[in-house]
Amino acid sequence: MRSVGGASPARAETRTALPSLRVIHDEVLDGPTNMARDEALLTLVGAGDAPPTLRTYRWSGPTISLGYFQPYAAYAALDPPAGGLPVVRRQTGGGAILHDRELTYSITLPLNHPLIAGNPNVLYELAHDTVIACLRSRGLEAHRGGETDGSGSARGPFFCFARRHRFDVLLGGDKLVGSAQRRTRHAVLQHGSIMFGRRYEQQPHAVVPETVSLSHDSFRRLLAEAFARRAHLVATPGEWRTLELARAAELSAKYAGREWTRRV
Repeated sequence: MRSVGGASPARAETRTALPSLRVIHDEVLDGPTNMARDEALLTLVGAGDAPPTLRTYRWSGPTISLGYFQPYAAYAALDPPAGGLPVVRRQTGGGAILHDRELTYSITLPLNHPLIAGNPNVLYELAHDTVIACLRSRGLEAHRGGETDGSGSARGPFFCFARRHRFDVLLGGDKLVGSAQRRTRHAVLQHGSIMFGRRYEQQPHAVVPETVSLSHDSFRRLLAEAFARRAHLVATPGEWRTLELARAAELSAKYAGREWTRRV
């Protein structure tokens, strides 16, 4: 039976259904593999061969990632112990990050996704406000930085967490979360680090206090659910597709290689 004066209930339900966001809580991986998987997502999401994806991951050992435009010489000049750590170069700009006791997230969307409507800067606000809400739900008064210090992709302090941007997440007066983007003609990748501990004094940053009962695994679930809710998306647990893993495997040699790492 057809409804009177409007669409059928089935069609109305389809029209109002929320778009989905695939969520992958990845395993602990080395730097080249982590960066290769993010680039594979950027390429394949942009081509329509992979769905919009929120990925969370950790690092198998302390690693420094250089921003896309940062000179390798700046890393080579670092004193130990940070100067002796493995190094990779990211697709994204900004300052270097010493990945250690942290949880990293990445969000990859096509540029025509309704969430960003052609303005990828929305992702900074959305992701960081979600992190702030998650932390406040555990009694931590995190807040946005509110000011930008003029640092750019190739200028400013070596470490990202010594720089300031108005979208950064601060705890007290120190930076707890920083993010960076890479945009192509078809997609945007944003990834960022949420710090749970610090053992290298060369990179100053805040940490999620140990007194807060919040493990990496519990926070990654909390973050995914909260992000989807705030973005009006349906979070759908997902797995890697064969094509995605194959593309990442091809790219991992690039990130492990001298040519890419020392390109600047």
